Amino acid sequence: MTLVYVLIFLTTFISSLPPSSVVVNGLGLASTTAIAYGTSTICGVVANHQTQFIQCYQNNRTILVQPSVSFEAISGGKTFFCGLRSGGFSLLCWDTSSVSFNPRRIYHSDDVALGDLTVGDAQVCAREVNSSTVRCWRGGALFHSPGEALKFKTVTSGSGFTCGILMNGSRVLCWGNGIGAEIQKGFENVLMSSLIAGESHACGLRKNGTLVCKGNNDSGQLNVPYGAKFSGLALGANFTCAIRQSNGYVVCWGHSDVVGNVSFESIVAGLDFVCGLTRGNLSVICWGPGWSSSENDVTLGSIIPGPCVQTPCSSCGVYPNSETLCGGSGNICNSCQTELPVAVPLLPTSPLEKGSSSSIGKNKLLLVFVIVGSVGAFAGLCTVLFCLWIGLCSSWFNNRESEQLTSAADPNVGALVEIQNVPNAPFQHFSSSSSSKHADKTEEFVLAELSAATKHFSTQNKIGAGSFGIVYRGKLSDGREVAIKRGDTSTKTKKFQEKESAFDSEVALLSRLHHKHLVKLVGSCEDKDERLLVYEYMSNGSLHDHLHNKKNVEKSSSIVNSWKMRMRIALDAARGIEYLHTYAVPPIIHRDIKSSNILLDADMTARVSDFGLSLLGPASDQEVMSSKAVGTVGYIDPEYFVLNVLTAKSDVYGFGVVLLELLTGKRAVFSDSEEGTGPIGVVEYAGPRITAGDLQSLLDKRLGQPEPNEAEAVQLVANTAMHCLSLEGKERPSMTDIVANLERAIALCEQEPVSFSTSAISLPSL
Repeated sequence: MTLVYVLIFLTTFISSLPPSSVVVNGLGLASTTAIAYGTSTICGVVANHQTQFIQCYQNNRTILVQPSVSFEAISGGKTFFCGLRSGGFSLLCWDTSSVSFNPRRIYHSDDVALGDLTVGDAQVCAREVNSSTVRCWRGGALFHSPGEALKFKTVTSGSGFTCGILMNGSRVLCWGNGIGAEIQKGFENVLMSSLIAGESHACGLRKNGTLVCKGNNDSGQLNVPYGAKFSGLALGANFTCAIRQSNGYVVCWGHSDVVGNVSFESIVAGLDFVCGLTRGNLSVICWGPGWSSSENDVTLGSIIPGPCVQTPCSSCGVYPNSETLCGGSGNICNSCQTELPVAVPLLPTSPLEKGSSSSIGKNKLLLVFVIVGSVGAFAGLCTVLFCLWIGLCSSWFNNRESEQLTSAADPNVGALVEIQNVPNAPFQHFSSSSSSKHADKTEEFVLAELSAATKHFSTQNKIGAGSFGIVYRGKLSDGREVAIKRGDTSTKTKKFQEKESAFDSEVALLSRLHHKHLVKLVGSCEDKDERLLVYEYMSNGSLHDHLHNKKNVEKSSSIVNSWKMRMRIALDAARGIEYLHTYAVPPIIHRDIKSSNILLDADMTARVSDFGLSLLGPASDQEVMSSKAVGTVGYIDPEYFVLNVLTAKSDVYGFGVVLLELLTGKRAVFSDSEEGTGPIGVVEYAGPRITAGDLQSLLDKRLGQPEPNEAEAVQLVANTAMHCLSLEGKERPSMTDIVANLERAIALCEQEPVSFSTSAISLPSL
């Protein structure tokens, strides 16, 4: 009978451990310290001040980060970090490759607070406190928000992937690149309480209290030391580090150095170095092969060990000297740390675990010996029985069918976990065998080679025209099909200067941009007065040709004549523009968004092209004074055209025109034969009718009337277009908002069993 009581006590105690009881910091989880590993930058929220502002340390200099306001948490990526202002209603990011560290606000709300800020190498995600939904920014096409139907307990980011624990079922859902799908598969039948991600692996607590790690194990980063007890974790590229509960010392497994005889409050990891907040004086020290400084000490002063809050602390009490650390503006609550239990690995459930160094039986036996030797024969006997019981439960869980994790509201979540690593995804992540990875270099071509490839620039090979040049189809000597843009051959000085400017702009921008929805620059050629650019060939031409080519009259004559396909093309293009506006550093304003600059590859994936008119934008949401407004008639932003004031919202206007083209099948400027009028813009033609609720009369007749599930999606796209076409730029949505709406529209087309209300669509501008 005593044995039964012991078992009941053990199971009740372990299962009741709170998820928040473990302090875990890593590549992509918020803390009061953060690492931007690509620039060897460490930042912290300062202590002993009434305002908890941020300071950073980079290249032996200390940088005071603006604005000087209070922050509750920060988290770092590759070359940037983000901070959540106190209260959680505003989220800002800073580019650490820029000398000025100018802030860029990516979220603000008066009533929806965020928590669980997590930054991977490129993506930023956070959890809405009240709704428990996750929102994501940056990171390109792979990091749209998971969907309103998915509720998360916590969320964490690694290199190219983000994972969260679902409220319903406590299972792990990941999205992003291929390793995210593998990690999700590893945790497939495991009920989790907490989770922390590194570059290509993740660790956390099971519901039964045991510590498990899944993912890449090339360096042994999953081989948790059995019997150890920890109070904190930090995961990098090929290592896992933890704080020993007993003395605060750091221990690591995999490939990483350690700092001896120093006790830490918390630790945080980049890909190849670690920083820790010391218990003694709350200073920061860093170490590891990727740490660029010869000194371990970081001159940031004292850093707060947790956020300063105004609300009363829980039963775990207030951190010592808390009021002084907060400068009298609040208290720091103790984190209720408990020991991480002894690791009990699961029975192998995926190929990722087949390389485990010890079997489940041996691990159980080791655990028995540890306990028998420390607490006596009776307790050991109880634990033997307990472990056998746990083993049975583990087997039962492993034999259950996997819970369906695809969002009912967003079908892309399920698809994304199946996606392989995109070769041209933005800011490719570090591999475990390398601490840095440079962008691909473009090729240098000679004029004779490109002339031969295009049959001496024959008219038969002409496929279009771009800014200041004609585009030809070509075949290189190695068999690659390419598109070659030849600059205007005019000898006029002004034309040559314009050609030179466009050429320099495209080379400078495209050589450092790598994204699935941007046309890739293969190389270039400069030969006397000749300027040529070589791009990957888009075999399905431009969106403009599919919509407006005279041959495309019957429904069967074009593969873009379905509502779902048109929305998919719009979403692809929107993700490419979103990358330019939100993640490129500095941001890029395209200035010539139009249907002829949206090209389609062999798989009908849309890509934005022609960067000859593009400009580098400001480091924050500011205006750029332009000496001359440029663009294409019918697409150019009226505010920009009249006032010569350029912002990213000028691209949003052009994209709104493209959305109307997709809906109506009309050109940006066309002759209205039905009305017997002269040329008219599609905005002037469609805008008043959409506003009056007469959308049906506008829709492209080649597609037929939308099905019931498509009708709501089409209305959502029309509403989004009208927001894009607001006369004042500040009233237009961001590309991130547009991407979210187009994702919802596609979900409706695919008949997901969740209804979206178009009347509730929110399109805030920054």
